[in-house]
Amino acid sequence: TNFTPAQMDRWHVLYDLAPEAAIDATNGFYFSHLTDSVQEGDYIKFAIDVKNIFTVDMDSLLINYWIEDQNNVKHTIAYPRQDSLRVGQVIRDTISVPSLGMSGFNTLWMEVNPYINGSLYLKDQPEQYHFNNIMQIPFNVKSDKINPLLDVTFDGRHILNGDIVNPNAEIVITLKDENPFLLMNEDADTTKFGIYLTDPLGNMKRIPFVDGQGNTVMQWIPAESTHKKFKILYPAAFQLDGKYRLMVQGTDKSGNLSGDNQYKVDFEVINRSSITNMMNYPNPFSTSTRFVFTLTGSEVPDDIIIQIMTVSGRVVREMTEDQLGKIYIGRNITEYAWDGRDEFGDQLANGVYLYTVKAKINGEDIEHRESGADKYFKKSFGKMYLMR
Repeated sequence: TNFTPAQMDRWHVLYDLAPEAAIDATNGFYFSHLTDSVQEGDYIKFAIDVKNIFTVDMDSLLINYWIEDQNNVKHTIAYPRQDSLRVGQVIRDTISVPSLGMSGFNTLWMEVNPYINGSLYLKDQPEQYHFNNIMQIPFNVKSDKINPLLDVTFDGRHILNGDIVNPNAEIVITLKDENPFLLMNEDADTTKFGIYLTDPLGNMKRIPFVDGQGNTVMQWIPAESTHKKFKILYPAAFQLDGKYRLMVQGTDKSGNLSGDNQYKVDFEVINRSSITNMMNYPNPFSTSTRFVFTLTGSEVPDDIIIQIMTVSGRVVREMTEDQLGKIYIGRNITEYAWDGRDEFGDQLANGVYLYTVKAKINGEDIEHRESGADKYFKKSFGKMYLMR
């Protein structure tokens, strides 16, 4: 009636002993970057013992891991419930967590048999103490701020603004990122590129990797640890003659742009095969001279011969396409440099020499293309000066 307790002679309590688990570092622990900062994209790895230190078995054990970033945002790490922890037994697993997007100072947390549903007293299963069930390790992640390197080639060559290119050129785009932990090797990485083409009519469109019918337009080759280059292959087919513009921009997995300004180049396509007069450079020369010319169309000559002769018409040297080196659509300067020697390897005398060029594709003469070099030729003969 007065809300007072009865005065008992004695209490008799029946109870079961509660188990006790603890984080145990007596055998050491593993943290992959304990003394050094983590490069963004690298994996953070951690392992430590969880031991049953009492005389009662524990049920299947729940362990929570999470990372608290520099903005105090909690990032839960998935970790499955473990088997029962029996007397004297130890659980030790290595967890691995990517550091992408966690630049700055962070903290790795671990809680064994955690409090549940926001409670400050109700744990996942009964246990004697909790102070030895929780730990934290601070670590720093160095952000990836280095821009990747973008490279664009046409048929394996870097072109200049205004260059003539093959209508069927293979355009290769590569993006190299120095971060070995953030290799661009997934389908999703294709979204990190913007590739635009403007045709001679002024129409600009974005080039897709796959068109609306599911056909592959551009192929991609994943980056590997050895070269770190993500490669795009675009087999172009420019049907219209005229001037085009290609614009390319890319980003790495950290969002760093390939440059403050996108790659942009203007080029010209001429489907008809033609060739300019070949100029030798330098002219006059003393040690060697090469031949410079421009080629249009989609095929390179399969038969070229350069004849060098005296002013009296005697041929002293002939060079063929096998000697000149690789020939490209567009501007060319031969790999081969003539050293002023005749067919027998003897040095020619100083003076003026004439030369003429014959070029054929499939047995047909190639149409002559007018250029500024024409004024230096008379009836298809050029003039060179050897001065030692």
